[in-house]
Amino acid sequence: MINRVILVGRLTKNPEIRKTPNGASICKFTLAVSRKVKAQGQPDADFISCVAWNKTADLMYQYLKKGSLIGIDGRLQTGKFTNNNGETIYTCDVMVESLQFLDKKEETQNNDVNQEREMSYSEGGYPQW
Repeated sequence: MINRVILVGRLTKNPEIRKTPNGASICKFTLAVSRKVKAQGQPDADFISCVAWNKTADLMYQYLKKGSLIGIDGRLQTGKFTNNNGETIYTCDVMVESLQFLDKKEETQNNDVNQEREMSYSEGGYPQW
């Protein structure tokens, strides 16, 4: 059996990170991936839900921002949960196994990313979802 996903796209917003009760880092993000064939009246891109864990999540939070170009390699994972209205919600996410920064080095190491986050999260904790 094969379950492999390889994508190149841009982050739709600044990465946010949270910690699980056991201390693992998790970063949920959406990757905008352009469609090769564009039909009139159809979207130009697909917006794909992705999840990165631990060191990968920490690196994303530290170095990436909205619009960053990245390449990811991972696997597709489905799930379901019941929302507050009692409805079953089905999910489909790419679980990131490896990540490559594809922007120029100067853009990836831009200090504005860290300064912006320090102002946004100056209370010392990670944002909560």
